[in-house]
Amino acid sequence: MMSAERGASRHTLDAYHRDLDGLGDELGGDITHATPEQLRTYLDGFLSQGLAPSTAARRLSCLRQFFQFLFAEGVRKDDPTSALDSPQRGGRLPKYLGEDEVDDLLEAARAETTPQALRLTALLELLYATGLRVSELVSLPLAAVARDRPVLIVRGKGNKERMMPIGAPARAAVAAYLEIRSNFIPGKEKSSRWLFPSRSANGYLNRGAVSKALKSLAINAGVAPSRVSPHVLRHSFASHLLAHGADLRSLQQMLGHADISTTQIYTHVLDERLRRLVETSHPLAGLSLPE
Repeated sequence: MMSAERGASRHTLDAYHRDLDGLGDELGGDITHATPEQLRTYLDGFLSQGLAPSTAARRLSCLRQFFQFLFAEGVRKDDPTSALDSPQRGGRLPKYLGEDEVDDLLEAARAETTPQALRLTALLELLYATGLRVSELVSLPLAAVARDRPVLIVRGKGNKERMMPIGAPARAAVAAYLEIRSNFIPGKEKSSRWLFPSRSANGYLNRGAVSKALKSLAINAGVAPSRVSPHVLRHSFASHLLAHGADLRSLQQMLGHADISTTQIYTHVLDERLRRLVETSHPLAGLSLPE
């Protein structure tokens, strides 16, 4: 069901498989008859061992989907997860780069014209221009950028499609990369359906290679490598858009979030923007109080 109906990625399927296996180990076998108390004990055990609340919340999400499936299929007459509360995740803010740091990365990437540098520039420009998940980016088909269209059609989580506008700098970077793309088509193959082909098992560039290349680029750009990753660029895309006037609903659509509550992690940017707006635009802004 998760694969065929919801289009879950292999990474998600593997993680859910491990979670359910772990519950089976905890209960000593069959998990289909687990009680709310057993599930609560299972999850509380992770928190007591120092597991991050966000990880515990993901495992609870797996259990909820599994037992809701059993209930919908008539295997169980109840859903034992309905009585479970989600772990408190805290208020950790997303990590993102300053606009000047992104400029430094782009400048460093454009400084070289080797095939690897042109590919990295295209990857970086697309990540920052669209906020794509790295898994969405590396698995783009070549047809996605055909005819220099100003938009990408992206197939994201749940096999859902969304349309992403891309600006002129990103399109130019992709065009330059396409001139040398054939260098990356593996072996004796004459063509590839992927925008970023490679020798990997699935035929396209893997996420780890993108992360490693970005960290090397960060060193050249004078940015701390620990601060740079594909997901940080996604956060930067969202944070910078909001800082320049975008609204949350539009951002939700561009990021491919099913629920706007996920997009609301970026409201720290809105809070700062609204504070500046009041300080600069309110009729009484700047007036000092009488002594």
